[in-house]
Amino acid sequence: MNDSDPPAGRVYLIGAGPGDPGLLTLRGAELLGRSDVVLYDGLCNPEILQHARRAEHICVGKHGQSRIWNQDEIVAEILNHARAGRSVARLKGGDPAVFARTAEEVQALHQAGVSVEVVPGITAALAAGSYAGIPVTHRKYASAVALVTGHEEPGKTESALDWDALARFPGTLVIYMGVTTAAVWTKALMDAGKSPDTPAALIRRCSHPDQQTVRCRLADVAEQLVPASKMRPPVIVILGKVTELASTMNWVERRPLFGTTVLVTRPADQAESLARLLRDQGATVYLQPAIQTGPPHDWGPVDAAIQSLATYDSVVFCSQNGVRYFLQRMISSGLDGRAFGHAKIAVVGSQTAKSLADFHLQADIIPTDFRAESLAGDLAPNASGSKVLIIRASRGRDVLKDALENAGADVDQVIAYSHQDVAVADKQIVQLASAGKIDWITVASSATAENLQKMFGSTLGKSMIASLSPVTSQTLADLGIKVSAEASPYTMQGLVEAIIAKS
Repeated sequence: MNDSDPPAGRVYLIGAGPGDPGLLTLRGAELLGRSDVVLYDGLCNPEILQHARRAEHICVGKHGQSRIWNQDEIVAEILNHARAGRSVARLKGGDPAVFARTAEEVQALHQAGVSVEVVPGITAALAAGSYAGIPVTHRKYASAVALVTGHEEPGKTESALDWDALARFPGTLVIYMGVTTAAVWTKALMDAGKSPDTPAALIRRCSHPDQQTVRCRLADVAEQLVPASKMRPPVIVILGKVTELASTMNWVERRPLFGTTVLVTRPADQAESLARLLRDQGATVYLQPAIQTGPPHDWGPVDAAIQSLATYDSVVFCSQNGVRYFLQRMISSGLDGRAFGHAKIAVVGSQTAKSLADFHLQADIIPTDFRAESLAGDLAPNASGSKVLIIRASRGRDVLKDALENAGADVDQVIAYSHQDVAVADKQIVQLASAGKIDWITVASSATAENLQKMFGSTLGKSMIASLSPVTSQTLADLGIKVSAEASPYTMQGLVEAIIAKS
């Protein structure tokens, strides 16, 4: 390196955990946020990349979907970015220290003089036990656990595994990467004296909403796994008496929406709040925004309203996005909550009130049933002669404005953000919907309902529809779309509970 070269960057080898993005460590999330580049394995859940929004994302291969990079290529790519002075995150499924070839990468980086930090992750063996209801150690049945690879390095002249010792091992065996070689390693264990009747559990896609668990005997494992199309990787195999406890300890498959697929159609920046609630109940969630939000076409009216805030008696926020766009604009202009003066702040629903609280403001008025009609009823008695500002999207109903003007208020409306239809749905989502593989589609607004009809047409009839409110349900009915569940109360939690009640 000469004086003109940039200082070498830093490399983070981060364990992504077994699949559920919530199982990433806090340290891992922190370092992803600092990174300029992320190289990630196909086994890493892409949702984890939300912690690295500003970074360049590079997938180093996913089985069945893209070419798998070899180890030399990965190391070369890491070094290329590090030598350019970038912070590089190498995101690995599970734990970097368990069957992840981390030592090779660390050695190459040390030789190149690049600083490295290794961040542990939850390894699949331990997660598989917890998520399948199997304690890999048990004071009665197993005081030890062995982690074994079912796929050793190609080209070895002889196995490094002592199958005789493993067959006699007085505890639980956990086999990684053993799908395609199942016939080989199961035979080796039985030939070495392991009982063919040894209880076994096969856990596929551990911690994902579509986790699959099969219980059988050691003698039946190969039949369950080969060919690999029967139960595609990633699969962890647990052998031992402890697997018999799964029937009493399995909590994952007892969640009310386990095995249920749900399509969330909210705007991308709002989808996760609903998706998280659904995943917590065991659902497999797909995201397909029907509406996208953005800044207004003209900030002029918003800026004028901000400067005149203190002249209003009431300020009404119709949505979370309205809160975010309006208040961020207000803060960027150098003002804060004092700009509201004596004005009372009203919101349509509890989620909008929570968004307001994020800006350290308190809602004075929240209708009990979260409807514009109810909010109009709460404001109308004192509306005569008052001045009201309504902050809203570029499209929507005028119920609130009309009701307050009829009650004698002087009403100004300002568009704080734009609503635009998403023109084309993701091809994978369309294929799933057409095949009837989406059980529920959530609809949170009339605008969403109308655009979903354009995007999917009659295919919507292959899924059950969950509506957020009576207004949305009426729009769906007008479009000829049957509603199978309606939230009550009209909140995201209410929507999830409505789906559970009808599932």
